[in-house]
Amino acid sequence: MVEEEAKSLPMELSEKGGVENNGFVQNEAFDDKETDTSSQEEMPKTCIVDTDPAAMEELALTRYRVTREILFWLIIAAAVALVCATITIIALSPKCLDWWQASPIYQIYPRSFKDSNMDGNGDLKGIQDKLDHITYLNIKTIWITSFYKSPLKDLGYGAEDFYDIDPMFGSMSDFENLLAAIHDRGLKVIMDLIPNHTSDKHQWFQLSRNRTGKYTDYYIWQDCTQAAGSVAPPNNWVSVFGNSSWQYDDVRKQCYFHQFGKEQPDLNFRNLAVQQEIHDIIKFWLGKGIDGFSFSAVKFLLEATHLRDEPQVNKSQNPESITAYSQLYHDYTTTQVGMHDIIRSFRQTMNQFSSEPGRYRFMGSDGDEKEDIEATMMYYGTTFVQEADFPFNFNLINMKNLSGNGIFEAVNLWMKNMPAGKWPNWAVGSPNAARISSRIGKEYVNVMNMLLLTLPGTPVTYYGEEIGMENIASENVSEGPIYSDPVATFPEKSPMQWDGKVNAGFTEGNSSWLPINSDYQSVNVEIQMTWSNSTLNLYRELTLLRNNELPLHRGWMCYIWNDSNVFVYVRELDGLDKVFMMVLNFGQGSTIDLKAIVPSLPSEAIIKLSTNFSNAGKTVNTKLIKTEMGEGLVLEYKTAKPVHTMEAFQGNCFVAEKACYSSAFNLLYVNC
Repeated sequence: MVEEEAKSLPMELSEKGGVENNGFVQNEAFDDKETDTSSQEEMPKTCIVDTDPAAMEELALTRYRVTREILFWLIIAAAVALVCATITIIALSPKCLDWWQASPIYQIYPRSFKDSNMDGNGDLKGIQDKLDHITYLNIKTIWITSFYKSPLKDLGYGAEDFYDIDPMFGSMSDFENLLAAIHDRGLKVIMDLIPNHTSDKHQWFQLSRNRTGKYTDYYIWQDCTQAAGSVAPPNNWVSVFGNSSWQYDDVRKQCYFHQFGKEQPDLNFRNLAVQQEIHDIIKFWLGKGIDGFSFSAVKFLLEATHLRDEPQVNKSQNPESITAYSQLYHDYTTTQVGMHDIIRSFRQTMNQFSSEPGRYRFMGSDGDEKEDIEATMMYYGTTFVQEADFPFNFNLINMKNLSGNGIFEAVNLWMKNMPAGKWPNWAVGSPNAARISSRIGKEYVNVMNMLLLTLPGTPVTYYGEEIGMENIASENVSEGPIYSDPVATFPEKSPMQWDGKVNAGFTEGNSSWLPINSDYQSVNVEIQMTWSNSTLNLYRELTLLRNNELPLHRGWMCYIWNDSNVFVYVRELDGLDKVFMMVLNFGQGSTIDLKAIVPSLPSEAIIKLSTNFSNAGKTVNTKLIKTEMGEGLVLEYKTAKPVHTMEAFQGNCFVAEKACYSSAFNLLYVNC
């Protein structure tokens, strides 16, 4: 039955107009006719698509092109936005603090720092051996006092050769090695330059006294008379060291002028050739790679040409009896018209070496105008004419009476007179002043260092003050032919005390050029490194705090309170709620209610640092803050209302490099 149905199926298909499939053999009639009719009648029209390859490729390319263009313009927009954001950040960002602003300066008297060759005198190799001590103190700038070749009549400040190193300190090769070692550690170095005078052993002076060529007028010569063993000078001018500032020269048969010792004749800065000599010296050392100069005694560069007598302080005094520098007003021998122009020309020469990024060359000057703060401020230059980056500030050294009020007055004198936008600096020790311990007492060493390192600006530390060294007793000072001059007293220049061994680790020789202080076994670097409550460790903690905390680094300073015992001030930064308050005692024990003075002050504050390390981390009541004699506290608290925004303190607040902090972006900006 099935077979019959299968046999009849082809016939039925044929009768119905079907086509028999003969083993997939191509049938042209089927292809030509049936495909056409059946496709037209049975297949949907949508299946008929023109699939031109070229058109399809063009369609795909069009789609990719649109995508690429969208991505391209998105990238351009993002790049523009990034550039705009960068420009905005740069425009709004405050000027970065330069290296001479960011770090304390450590001043070294090279003859007393470290002896490397056992001759009893400190030297350049000795400084290189102790560079780790500088980095240990968190300091990045070293100031080395004069080491030029010199007869050492005034401790090296009258140079015999500005282009050479005194053999006592080493060789030029030693200096170059020291300089390389300093820079390898990321440190900077400043050196002294005293352009006012030379040694009488200098070649220039020898040529000048013989009237040789251009050197004839390199110094200030005047006719004077000599009779019966005495000289009648041209006028009544007196040297800083006392007696007439004119010295008769047997070779030239004239008198030469000297503001200091007779062995240090003054150069004639009205001679342009002399000025050029100093510019060449500056270029020489900057070419060696030093990072800056401290120019000393610059107020003496010019003298009045009329040579009139200077006015007497006591008009009734017999003119013949005037021998002391303090007995005259020095109207004609200091700060003459044109003096600042000379200093500014030094600055211009230094600027030629400051164009390389990160290699700005610092210029400090020794204004030393104790009686005239306005004259000192002139060394900063003007808004349009650059001079010194700052004149060195010795107010804290020169103050006569220690008290909270006295410290306030010394600080305020500088801050209120400093030109807007300039940078302050502070020093509590120097080669020309008694050490803190000897000047005001051991009990005030730590609080003075705390003051130094928390004030705005650049602190300057004289070697040894970080461990509280004292003057040596004056009767122990060597008296030899070099130091027979009565002005050459230097108890503050005793050798650095490194350890408790013989000669305090300063030298391995049999003796040192000055005696070691007898307290060296308890006052030295090595032993204080092991004491948690030592002067050295407090100094390190203070420098670390200063380096790490923005309010201390570049923030506002506002005076809060001062009396006979304490000086209180805050350091704060716009946009940052963290505030540091210093409560420093320079008198007797005191209790103070700070919340009554600043009502918005939190009721409690944390002791961040104390001259007594055991108090660090404790909480104090701001209504009852006690300090003992010589005690210092660095308090930390948070507030939304900083003191510098309060109307009551507007006249008590100062800022040098203003900046504001954005917590959202973690950056500083200027438009607060």
